[in-house]
Amino acid sequence: MTEKHFIPTPYTNSLENGSFSWSSPSNIALVKYWGKKEHQIPKNPSISFTLDNCKTTTNLTFLRKASHGGFSFEVFLDGEQKDDFKPKIETFFKRVEDYLPFLKDYHFKIETSNTFPHSSGIASSASGMSALALCLMSIEKLIIESDVTLSAAERSIDETYFTKKASFLARLGSGSACRSLEGDLVVWGKHDGIEGSSDLFGVKYPNDVHQNFKNFQDTILLVDKGEKQVSSTVGHNLMYGHPFAQERFKQADKNLSDMISILKEGDLDAFIALVESEALTLHAMMMTSMPYFILMKPNTLEIINKIWDYRKSSGSKICFTLDAGANVHVLYPEGEASQVLEFIQNELVAFCQKGQYINDKIGFGAKLL
Repeated sequence: MTEKHFIPTPYTNSLENGSFSWSSPSNIALVKYWGKKEHQIPKNPSISFTLDNCKTTTNLTFLRKASHGGFSFEVFLDGEQKDDFKPKIETFFKRVEDYLPFLKDYHFKIETSNTFPHSSGIASSASGMSALALCLMSIEKLIIESDVTLSAAERSIDETYFTKKASFLARLGSGSACRSLEGDLVVWGKHDGIEGSSDLFGVKYPNDVHQNFKNFQDTILLVDKGEKQVSSTVGHNLMYGHPFAQERFKQADKNLSDMISILKEGDLDAFIALVESEALTLHAMMMTSMPYFILMKPNTLEIINKIWDYRKSSGSKICFTLDAGANVHVLYPEGEASQVLEFIQNELVAFCQKGQYINDKIGFGAKLL
């Protein structure tokens, strides 16, 4: 598929008003994407676990405008108007206007809420932009399906196309957002070993997955709930001219090839080694960019060392991963949940800001509410 597949057949129908609500989860990458080309195209493929409890709920209300003009919208987070979100939404609307030609016909009220702290290293842009993209796709679907000037074939939007286009749109708002629509494993970026994989949208991982990786658990330790030191956009841009960038892109591609075998065979030890290496490589790339950033906090390192000690002494299959921030995602099989949660309570909570953490698990994507 190319971008042109997502430009709709011209339609003449319009709606007066309405609203749609979607919830969409965050996701945590196992093989990380870091660095992008023009138009939000990734420099390397990635694979992520979709989460379940960490999600954004968005209600999008639309009202037909008397005159066209520019984009018209207001944004609310947890009931509070957020004008500082508007530039990002405006940029998103500009990027997707060719694919959603109705955007300037309506005034939108975007009401959103997260089940986790905003801008704290949990991918709120992923869940937020995917939820918004799904709401917009629901509007387009309703417009097209009720347009009697179109043929029956032109009015038909099947579930597969709906999800692909929503993922494609979400990517133009936030790259990793394209991995939040489905679950439990999602791939984004073209990879020879994964049929249907694309740089344009995320796809549900199609290959065999061993029972060991079903219903994996993710406890997110909130080391620092404040604003991120560097935005993801700035971080990705630091890969331009980075001395190690090309080797990193090759490494990620190989790691995804290795992950295909790991997931099929159920090799938890190899999974641990690859996932932790990916997390540390992501931070190493930021530490060796110019300008450079250290996004870990002292307590991040304390937690990592405690996890390593616990794994060595207990034989547990616990491991960690990190996003571009200080918080730690603790990943472990469902069968170890009671022991690992006891370890977290006894030894790791002390390193969390105000003792806060989120118990999550692998989820299966977005839901129309």
